[in-house]
Amino acid sequence: MNKIIVVISLLLVSWLQAQENTSTPDSLEVVVIVAAKKSKIETDLKMAVSVDEYLASSDNISFIKRGSYAWEPLLNNMSTERSVVTIDGMHLFGACTDKMDPVTSYVESNNLSEVEVKSGQEGSMHGSTVAGSIDLKRRSTPFGLVKKWKGDYQTGFEFNNNQFFNFGNVAYSSDKLVIDGSISSRKAENYNDGNNKEIKHSQYNKFNTSLGLAYKTGDLSSVRVDAIFDKAKDVGYPALPMDLSLSRALITSLAYKQFFEKGLIKVWDTKLYFNTIEHYMDDTTRPENLVHMDMPGWSTTYGFLSKINLKKDNYSSEIQLNAYDNLSIAEMRMYPQDRSERTMFAYSWPWVTTRYAGLSINNSWDITNKSQLNFGGSLGVNYNYSKYVEFNWIFHPGAPQEKTRYLPNLYANYQFHLNNFNASVGGGFGHRAPSVSEGYGYYIYNSFDRYDYIGDPNLENEISYEANVSVGFTYKNGSIQAKANYFYIQNYIIGRILSAGSPMNYQSVGVKGYTSLDYSTLFNFSLQAKYAILENLHWNGTLTYARGLDDNKNNLPFIRPLSYQTSLHFKHHKFGFLTSLNGDVEQINYSPEYGEDRTPSYTNCNISADYTFQIKNKKTVVQIGAENVFNNYYSTYADWGNIPRMGRNFFTSLKINL
Repeated sequence: MNKIIVVISLLLVSWLQAQENTSTPDSLEVVVIVAAKKSKIETDLKMAVSVDEYLASSDNISFIKRGSYAWEPLLNNMSTERSVVTIDGMHLFGACTDKMDPVTSYVESNNLSEVEVKSGQEGSMHGSTVAGSIDLKRRSTPFGLVKKWKGDYQTGFEFNNNQFFNFGNVAYSSDKLVIDGSISSRKAENYNDGNNKEIKHSQYNKFNTSLGLAYKTGDLSSVRVDAIFDKAKDVGYPALPMDLSLSRALITSLAYKQFFEKGLIKVWDTKLYFNTIEHYMDDTTRPENLVHMDMPGWSTTYGFLSKINLKKDNYSSEIQLNAYDNLSIAEMRMYPQDRSERTMFAYSWPWVTTRYAGLSINNSWDITNKSQLNFGGSLGVNYNYSKYVEFNWIFHPGAPQEKTRYLPNLYANYQFHLNNFNASVGGGFGHRAPSVSEGYGYYIYNSFDRYDYIGDPNLENEISYEANVSVGFTYKNGSIQAKANYFYIQNYIIGRILSAGSPMNYQSVGVKGYTSLDYSTLFNFSLQAKYAILENLHWNGTLTYARGLDDNKNNLPFIRPLSYQTSLHFKHHKFGFLTSLNGDVEQINYSPEYGEDRTPSYTNCNISADYTFQIKNKKTVVQIGAENVFNNYYSTYADWGNIPRMGRNFFTSLKINL
């Protein structure tokens, strides 16, 4: 039925367009923009990409995939524990011990305006980090002098997994009041791989809505209230032994902003926020499991941030005070075949409280009109308290119930521009505290290497030393940019087999404890190029490479092999066409110790075409396309348990600006 609705919709708009003779602008609106420092990454393959699909086009973000939904973002080839992911600077933490609900899963592309990605210690503005930061910025309509309503609606269908989606946005702006609203829904069934085999437990159902209200309290001041509600249910994870029955999140904030016409201070922005998440993993859809298990989790965060922007002549600065209080709870319940009886109960997160307060500063000094120095850092205090510390005493007798850590971070970067040439060089130093799982986790099952993981409250801070460099050249018809960074990380936290203890999950082969290596090293390199072959024909290409080693020169897990993306984009008046190739070479630097194996190379071909027109002066775009055109069967280094990716997928989309 969904297929019929979409096809009828596309035929209808085509007929309506034939009745219109008005001209349209040549530009195609991009749904989401990702800002990495000052540059922007844009993709035109699909208008209705998810946040995960969109971020995957970045040169320094990859993903671990356990299914079709809620991918785990890896910034600079590091797990989410080593990065800071925020929404408008607000901290929130997933409620799943298996990391099946990263922060990116609680927003949708239609309630975001851009995503700011900062690499390494430059991302320490919102808290201590090693890999960097990803800040998801919500839509915020500016105040206007004339009362005005605007909005858009988008619908479409993806044929491989029968995914039907609807997005809606509305905004009102006047000189005193702004209203922003969004709503979205996605529902997908199981997808088929390149051998046309159904991948069971890969379905999902997601609903998201947001509302923002801003009121101008003075000529230069305003107050704003925002809320996001997200709900996912019946989410399957083919790489795991259980699925998600329900996940809910409420994300709220109250902000006050003051501008200043004179003086050193230009803007003061203060925000109070609260978010709560509940996440229920269970295996009721897996009758083959010998022992049934539920893994519910809850995460509640209260936070505060206040920042001021300073500017005088060729110097500017941003100073931010950031604090939050988070409570993470996760349970593990085992049942016999008769689920009315419970045979085992344990806390996998034993009511762990994390409190953080940090002061950050980011400075920019224009030394000349050709050179700039950026420098700054942060000093944070991290406090942990475990209510049921007896779970940790089983493996770590006498471990403290509470622990305070001090987390300094520093960075500097010099940029130089001369005519068409640009270059930068920088470095950083920083600490990060162990995550809740690394410090206090109790029998967290990892289905990738099939070990139960135990946290250690006595772990030392990770200490990162970073160097980065970039070189670029811009010419009349194109540009080329090379970037590289190198991390030397002391006390690198990773799981190692424990001699004591037996597995609790019947599928486990043993128990691992989080421990600290002496050090690890990680190198990332990317090369990006753009070229205008003709006025309406543009080529883009990206090449990335990474290598990670531990202190014994063994490979670190989940390090992306040499990968590439290349595309040709043709645009002429109302018509656009894009074809692209993307893939990885064979993964030979894998880590058997952590459950990895060799993954073969693959190449995907994708195409899309769009047509822009107007219906009664309303801009309308219709798009059709196909991913994995040749129906390749493959899995990548980042596919949990070698679950194969989706085969050929035709998609359609229709967007109307109201």
